[in-house]
Amino acid sequence: MKRQYRSIFLVLALALGFVSANAAIKGDVNGDGEVTISDVNAVIDMILTDNVQEIGDVNGDGEVGISDVNALIDIILNGGVEPEVQFVVGGDISMLTKYEAHQQMALRYNITNAHYYDINGQVIPDVIPWLKQQGWNAARVRLFVNPENASTADKGQGVIQNLDTVKVLGRRIKAAGMKFMLDFHYSDSWADPVKQYTPAAWADLDDDALTQRIYEYTRDCLIELKAAGATPDYIQTGNEISYGMLWGPVGTPTAQLKKCYSGDEANWERFTNLLKAAGRACREQCPRAKIILHTERAAKVSIMLNFYNQMRDKQVDYDIIGLSYYPYYHGALSVLANALNNLTNYYQDKDIMIVETGYSYHYKVGDMDFSSTWPLTYEGQRQFTADLVGRLKSYVKVKGLFWWFPEANEYGLGGSMWSTLHVNDAWYNAGLWDHETGKATPALYELKNFVR
Repeated sequence: MKRQYRSIFLVLALALGFVSANAAIKGDVNGDGEVTISDVNAVIDMILTDNVQEIGDVNGDGEVGISDVNALIDIILNGGVEPEVQFVVGGDISMLTKYEAHQQMALRYNITNAHYYDINGQVIPDVIPWLKQQGWNAARVRLFVNPENASTADKGQGVIQNLDTVKVLGRRIKAAGMKFMLDFHYSDSWADPVKQYTPAAWADLDDDALTQRIYEYTRDCLIELKAAGATPDYIQTGNEISYGMLWGPVGTPTAQLKKCYSGDEANWERFTNLLKAAGRACREQCPRAKIILHTERAAKVSIMLNFYNQMRDKQVDYDIIGLSYYPYYHGALSVLANALNNLTNYYQDKDIMIVETGYSYHYKVGDMDFSSTWPLTYEGQRQFTADLVGRLKSYVKVKGLFWWFPEANEYGLGGSMWSTLHVNDAWYNAGLWDHETGKATPALYELKNFVR
């Protein structure tokens, strides 16, 4: 059988062996400065002889196998340039492992309906590869510094993702052939516009020491993720950082939080130094990964533009503008369109991704009511998704769309066993599985239409 596979690979390699000496170094397994049939042969030999070497891991998944041969063939077909996925769609599935663990516990209590189901009521045996089958090609996972330091309330709302959790999910995402987005929350708990607190272990560091620490922490996390077969393809250096990050520990007086405001230059230098240090670690450890700077001020265009102007003026190295957009917080699609129009006009060298979005299928979420436009039903959620996808596809620079918390699914985990088995202290009704049936909603299947 090994000889048969070798013959097949050699025929493919011979048919594709036309790349010149100007080929990219990526994929140059044998070190001769070219990407040709000889590199394909080298990887095949590693596979057949079990003489695995790190250089043979062409696709960066931590293993040397058939997928690396395929990656080499793709590089050869593209004239020596590694092809990139142009458009990615998926969701932030950071709570998936906890739901899975609680569903297994439910089965031990003879609660046999605690599963993820597809729209037709069929049990989904493994959510991540199933999502790939539905057209998703990427997934996002958040990472906290020391989530055990979070409050009980925050833990009950999803602050559990330490590095071990992210390794497991990241490895599964990569193994499914999907792109992996890593979302650094440089905090022990939620990092968002009103909470960017410095981790407790870093609380006594001055600005210079903190800059060094964020570099070392980012570097060390990426080293461990690579070793675990979970190399990120996209890296957010901070989550919703419109007003800066690492303000100060919880309880710091407001006047000393070191926030960043439009029109106030006091803290921008400090903040951008932190971003540069984090970005440097990303470039060193994951040179193929794209760095994302994530804001959520789509409804406040002047603040959003000031942020990215500061990044440009202070020469922060990054690749992608990341936005949060939730209609119930930010407004109608016209609000998002206004933000995208400005971003595409002013930052033509940057791609854009919607790294968080969502809409409810049942019960109101957030401050604004759009139920007259998109009813709080399966069809309303699907129509919101279709309308959002349609709007985004008119922007060639918008390369990614990610649903937040799609995996929320309390089905089978309530009732008399609620206190033992529930996952979240409150239901989030803008996920893509119905808490009351465990079935996937139509919007989940609609998302794939973003990729073109």
